[in-house]
Amino acid sequence: MATLTSDSRPIIGQGPSLFARLLLLGAFSIGIMVFDHRQHYLETARRWLSNAVYPLQALVQTPLQAYDWTVGTIASRRSLQKENDELQAQLRVAKLELLRTSALAEENRQLRAIRTASANIEARTLITEIMRVDLDPLRHRVLLNHGAQDGVYKGQAVLDAEGVFGQITRIGQHAAEALLITDAEHATPIRVNRTGLRSIAVGTGDYEKLRLPYITADADIKVADLLVTSGLGGVYPPGYPVAAITQVKRDPTQTFALVEAKPLARLNSARELVLIWFEPPTTLDLDQAPAKARSKAK
Repeated sequence: MATLTSDSRPIIGQGPSLFARLLLLGAFSIGIMVFDHRQHYLETARRWLSNAVYPLQALVQTPLQAYDWTVGTIASRRSLQKENDELQAQLRVAKLELLRTSALAEENRQLRAIRTASANIEARTLITEIMRVDLDPLRHRVLLNHGAQDGVYKGQAVLDAEGVFGQITRIGQHAAEALLITDAEHATPIRVNRTGLRSIAVGTGDYEKLRLPYITADADIKVADLLVTSGLGGVYPPGYPVAAITQVKRDPTQTFALVEAKPLARLNSARELVLIWFEPPTTLDLDQAPAKARSKAK
């Protein structure tokens, strides 16, 4: 009768021992490395293997590269936006400084022009500034920042760098009100510079227009004639520019011509003005004239 026997030894353990296998594989590896180091036979195999694995490496790196690119783009956009905001702020500040510089340059130019214009006037002068403008379109009046404490007086002449501006009508301790030559209540004694013809220029309520209602139709006056102060009335010094003739219309049936002129002063835009202390010539008393003449003769 056949009997069955059992063998408890593992199948894997059959054959050469593990130590022998280790020595064999070690020797084989060392041999391959030495052979490859000297003959370079595995260089081609490594190149092909690297080319085969590269798509897989690129695929693995793609999410990381995409993440880095996204983070870098967002950071760059934020950095550029921040830099752009800072530059915009600096530009606004620079524009404000430029406007301020331009305003100061214009103010300096106006002051120089006023000084130059008033240099030929042999009288005391004071530069003043407009504080407020009357908003009533029918009242051409401004408030100046000098008053009685500065010696300002009622009826004092006010000029700018271009011509006659007006005269003082009301005085406070620290401020004064000036009536412009274009106000409907103002009249300026003038003289035609070309011919010496004397007349009066009346305000019309328009900053760009004066009217000469007392020029006769046969008077020698024409467009572009310069009008200057005549000195009569004792308010304005003589010879100071007032306006230029812009229109002359003559009607044979009318005694007076229609004459209009444009003021030379910048009535609607000036900021700095000049106050003039003008001493008008005193009138000679006709009763005392013979006595004075006789005393001089003696």
